[in-house]
Amino acid sequence: MLRKFITAAAIAPFIAGAGLAQELSELEVREIHDRIFTLDTHVDIPSGYATHTLDPNTWTRLQVDLPKMRAGGLDAAFFIVYVQQRDLTGEGYATARARAEQTYQAIMRMVRANPERIALATTADEVEAIHAEGRLVALIGIENSYFMGENIEEEVPLWAARGARYAALTHFRNNQFGGSSNPDLSAGDPMGDPGLTDLGRRLVELLNDHGIMVDISHVGPQTSLEAIQMSRAPVIASHSGARAVYDHPRNLTDELLEAIRDNGGVAQMVAFRSYLRAIDPGLTAAIAELRSEFGLDQPGGWERSTPESRAAYQERVAALRAEYPDATVSDLADHIDHAVSVAGIDHVGIVSDFDGGGGVRGWDDASETPNVTAELLRRGYSEEDIAKLWGGNVLRVMRGAEAAVR
Repeated sequence: MLRKFITAAAIAPFIAGAGLAQELSELEVREIHDRIFTLDTHVDIPSGYATHTLDPNTWTRLQVDLPKMRAGGLDAAFFIVYVQQRDLTGEGYATARARAEQTYQAIMRMVRANPERIALATTADEVEAIHAEGRLVALIGIENSYFMGENIEEEVPLWAARGARYAALTHFRNNQFGGSSNPDLSAGDPMGDPGLTDLGRRLVELLNDHGIMVDISHVGPQTSLEAIQMSRAPVIASHSGARAVYDHPRNLTDELLEAIRDNGGVAQMVAFRSYLRAIDPGLTAAIAELRSEFGLDQPGGWERSTPESRAAYQERVAALRAEYPDATVSDLADHIDHAVSVAGIDHVGIVSDFDGGGGVRGWDDASETPNVTAELLRRGYSEEDIAKLWGGNVLRVMRGAEAAVR
């Protein structure tokens, strides 16, 4: 098996003087991280991905590319087919469906172009086999099933055959399947979560029938509970936080964490700054002003920018984050600690949401992945526990979804 490539310099700040339960050297932390299979359950990709303008087989502006995965010892990732919520009309569905197709094809271009470095897995066994060969593992997740429209009897089998292994019922705004954790009152969404629709209940059944994990991240609390209760298979919250630690509507209440536990599922704690802690309003305003200065607040702004301007923007964002209080790996670990205390070590995991807004100081791209392991070791988690958090629990849930296929 190929070894992971992790720099001691990346780990050192998180273990020096940290008071580990065990006295571990930088090399020992690195070796522990090497032994653990690491799976990130949510990595977004932009337009133009896997083309001559943005090659993920090289060091890119993205938080995740193949060199960064190798450098940080990130073994596997769910690459995401995401679509923005639009109106519940034939035109809206068609536009979203076209975007979903583009994203799927981009993921497949990345895999096909680099067969010696990465391969697509569609089962938990395939994940382990690809990893054993020393290759990186790609999986496919769906963020917002809205694009399937009302044609779910055909769409779900199609996406299952393509390798999609989880599907979120909603995103921002309610849709034809149920309520969102962030409804849009101005668009006519009701104040409360209406729960699963009839079509939403059928979607849960079809996902179960075809081995696709039901994802309740971005889903409203009532809709989530109903989906958990009716699912024959364990569910996943692919990228959420703990609401008891930070009260954000995107985060999971203790009631939902307990329901996920009782269902046998897994709740992935996300390294997304604004879901982990309150963000200094001065920082928010400064970054918004910077985005406007660089023309990044307009559709397609990033794609039209030059490599030089992108590098300058990122450098100034880093300077701003150093100036203001920032969310850190420790804040992420606080959410992990709480979720474990409620749901148990077998029902919690770790996720970045990289290139979709995720990242914290210490884990702001895939090359810094060992810092999360170092922080968990500092807090006294065993190697066995960390292995569960980093991927073992997700593989178990995948196998549960596979067992429910009809």
